[in-house]
Amino acid sequence: MSARLPRTLPRAVTIARRHLTREALAVDAELLDDETRAELAARPRTRAECVDGPRPCAFAGCKHHLALDINPATGAIKINHPDREVWELEETCALDVADRGGVTLEKVGALLNITRERVRQIEIRAQLELKRRGRGLDDGTRRRTTPTTPRAESALETGSSE
Repeated sequence: MSARLPRTLPRAVTIARRHLTREALAVDAELLDDETRAELAARPRTRAECVDGPRPCAFAGCKHHLALDINPATGAIKINHPDREVWELEETCALDVADRGGVTLEKVGALLNITRERVRQIEIRAQLELKRRGRGLDDGTRRRTTPTTPRAESALETGSSE
């Protein structure tokens, strides 16, 4: 059995929605100045609007931002890099990383503050989900849903059902 290496980065921090009280949210809203509110209102809504935007991305609430993950089912907020500020991150947008092409498991793990093994597990789970939904894994096209056996094909051609 091999010894585990000590973890060098702090683990991600998750804040449950029930811990975000109305009072705390109200205080945060009061802290926003008019300039920040105007920036939030003007935030990009599509990839085309943000592709040439300033980096690091200031919109941590975007679902593609690498600083935070928000679980839509529970409302929990996961801070991926609790030890670093947004402007200290190497990358802030998952879409920018995807636009550049293939990335190693180690690189993805570093961007999300998870291990290479966890990235591999997530990748397999996503591939299985795509397969379950009937989508191709390489080009995004739908897989053939009609039977491919000779007997089934001849039944399709003649219009008979077995």
